[in-house]
Amino acid sequence: MNYRSEAPLPVRDFLVYHDTIKGQSAATVDSYYLDLRTFTRYLMIERDIVPRDTPLEDIDIRKADLPFYAAVTLSEVYDFLAYLSRDRELNAASRARMIVTIKGFFRYLTDKTHQITENPVRELDSPKPRKALPRYLTLEESQRLLTSVEGKNRTRDYCILCLFLNCGLRVSEMVNLNITDIRQDSLLIHGKGSKERRIFFSKEAVCKFEEYLEDRKIRYNKTKFEPTDPLFVNQSGTKLTSRGIRYIVSRYSSEKEGTGKNISPHAFRHTFATTMLNNGADIRVVQEMLGHSSISTTQHYTHLTRESIQKSYNLAHPHSGEKK
Repeated sequence: MNYRSEAPLPVRDFLVYHDTIKGQSAATVDSYYLDLRTFTRYLMIERDIVPRDTPLEDIDIRKADLPFYAAVTLSEVYDFLAYLSRDRELNAASRARMIVTIKGFFRYLTDKTHQITENPVRELDSPKPRKALPRYLTLEESQRLLTSVEGKNRTRDYCILCLFLNCGLRVSEMVNLNITDIRQDSLLIHGKGSKERRIFFSKEAVCKFEEYLEDRKIRYNKTKFEPTDPLFVNQSGTKLTSRGIRYIVSRYSSEKEGTGKNISPHAFRHTFATTMLNNGADIRVVQEMLGHSSISTTQHYTHLTRESIQKSYNLAHPHSGEKK
């Protein structure tokens, strides 16, 4: 996404700051840009800078300058959030993410760079998203998923699903793996914010990787791999994209479900964390393996652990009132 040529100067400076100084991922910077682009287009319509019947996607925001953003009021932002809820039908979680972006943008303009004096969103409240326990797979469901893998890409797809289930990787981390990141019984992960961590896996997983790499040599007529070769490739032998990874997960999970309702790659990350905690792993070990910068993020999964404890109590304790 080419925000450097499409974004107005105040937005571009904000994105460059997060890209180069804060070292945030391209996906995160792109999401900031999309949020601010939608916000700017909405303001241009509401302020009659463009005709009101102009499709949102056709509005060029490059002329939005510093005075344009300095004139933003809190009531305009609330109207924008109402528009997102009413016309765009965004849920509370998506609107809350938009607010994070907008607040960060104006904090940059006021507190960080002092380009404007008043922050119109300093007191802006965020919608309260419904807290739901993350979805995850049981051991039986995970095993059934792995046994369903078939086809000419069987060895590759099995390794991808196995890594998701056994290492709790993010999609971006899976995409960025290179051949040299495999180290005998461990994997070097390139996580968020350029942070690296090492994850260990079983001998069975090592054998599956060896099988996949041998299969790949034969398919693409390679005698050896280069250090920069990506670990997972598509049909043409080039690096598998995030979209490709999601398609693989969608394909096998929908076949498993039999309903066409897909399980997201993040559900496998939830599965990994839940399995580890429910089987007695130390929460700080799980934090390290997931690459969480704060343990409070990992603690979200302890809800599931408490749920399993409650279920076990209800079934085992004679005074719980649960019928056996």
